Amino acid sequence: MGSGRLYAAVAAGGFRRYATYRAATLAGVFTNTVFGVILVYTYLALWEQKPHLGGYDQAQAVTYVWLGQCLYSTLAIQGGGAEKDLMDRIRTGEIAVDLYRPADLQLWWLAGDLGRSLFQLLGRGVIPFTFGALFFPMALPTDVTSWAALLVALLLAMLVSFGIRYLAALSAFWLLDGQGISQAVMILGVFCSGMVFPLNAFPGVLGDIVRALPWAAQLQMPADVLMGETDPLSAYAFQAAWAVVLLAAGRLLQQAATRRVVVQGG
Repeated sequence: MGSGRLYAAVAAGGFRRYATYRAATLAGVFTNTVFGVILVYTYLALWEQKPHLGGYDQAQAVTYVWLGQCLYSTLAIQGGGAEKDLMDRIRTGEIAVDLYRPADLQLWWLAGDLGRSLFQLLGRGVIPFTFGALFFPMALPTDVTSWAALLVALLLAMLVSFGIRYLAALSAFWLLDGQGISQAVMILGVFCSGMVFPLNAFPGVLGDIVRALPWAAQLQMPADVLMGETDPLSAYAFQAAWAVVLLAAGRLLQQAATRRVVVQGG
């Protein structure tokens, strides 16, 4: 099997794995929809008092909310993607089996996570977004080009998301328990991605900092591409640069970790 077919099969396996959890998916759809409604009414009240906050009007703010709910699980913004399984395998020593596979460790986990992301986008993300479009005023484009541009931004966001979480998972080679790192990923993911509040609305130096961090590539960039608030090429450049940096850092950290693999218990 060629390497391309191998990783495509791994991605397909990741998709099928999460597709089996139908009850969890339905519960996730319900949760994201409810939280979306709560956030929308909060945003509407805030934008009523502060029109054009962060450069958005009310319809754009509502669009931002529902895109966030669509991407919440797609990008594993609070964690729970490939990094969780990888941490467990490092902790138990099963990672030794992964290292013996005739496949690249990073690409293997990336392919599986992309399969998971695709399922979460289709199975858990589309329904809340469609619900929002049906019942709330949203600033959605009418041309195919804008939607195609969003898909490119989403693919790059998936790469950035994996890059962040892969680095976090590799820390388990040196830490006996990855719980603390997982909590840090969750907190940083929610705050720095703009899941709670658009990064464009962050004031002063804090806003400049969070908009320069890689988490901005996950939600803020796709939202601005969808609503025509930024040039897609500049957004892609920002996302691609962080994807390259994070994946390269993951590669270097992986090499450092696997040079001296010590399985717990021997």
